[in-house]
Amino acid sequence: MSQSPSNPSSTSTKPVCAVVGIGPKNGAAFARRFAQEGYQVALMSRSTALSETLAAELGDARAYACDVTDAAAVESAFDAVRREQGAVDVLIYNAGSGVWGHIEELKPGDFERSWKINALGLFLCAQQVIPPMKSQGSGAIVVIGATASLRGKPFTTAFAPAKAAQRSLAQAMARHLNPAGIHVSLIIVDGSIGDGPSESPEPKRLDPHDIAQAALYLAQQPRSAWTFELDVRPSQESW
Repeated sequence: MSQSPSNPSSTSTKPVCAVVGIGPKNGAAFARRFAQEGYQVALMSRSTALSETLAAELGDARAYACDVTDAAAVESAFDAVRREQGAVDVLIYNAGSGVWGHIEELKPGDFERSWKINALGLFLCAQQVIPPMKSQGSGAIVVIGATASLRGKPFTTAFAPAKAAQRSLAQAMARHLNPAGIHVSLIIVDGSIGDGPSESPEPKRLDPHDIAQAALYLAQQPRSAWTFELDVRPSQESW
């Protein structure tokens, strides 16, 4: 595990937001937006090269190495977050890479890895944050999904089934955890597919800051309201 050297063991009373999956666009935007809102931020990703730099920029943040496909690595990373920052109040699950290709060219390992990152990783991370959330009677889990969860195209043969499994898992968690005060929601975006092969020569992109604002809205949504899925795609044209 790696962490930001600029922040000693925390005694902060600020709430904690764990962002799993740190990249230069959406992941960084989530971290910045929640930091601006007064959260401590746990930056969790397989490599800490980017997240350590981002942690230094944000100040009240730490970087943690976390391979979401490895149960032991996930447990170790969240143990460190709880020890150094406190219990996680908001989990943003943004890990969502995939392998692109059609059914005749993909290998079984490609299909399995896509499922591990998108579905198993969410399962493992959620299990780490749910017990303390239940103890305090509140919490939010925001899953960053994709339109691939709703339909598949030839080049999403591995990615689409993985995102569909992730969406079904989020639905099951939402219905189970809502009575305990834990709000589970999913944002459908085209970001991941927009970075991969496309049938359109100029795929439309969403501003990461807008997606981060949507995540903040869902995390802080009054519990008297119920919004499970928030669709922030730019248009329906790609359908």
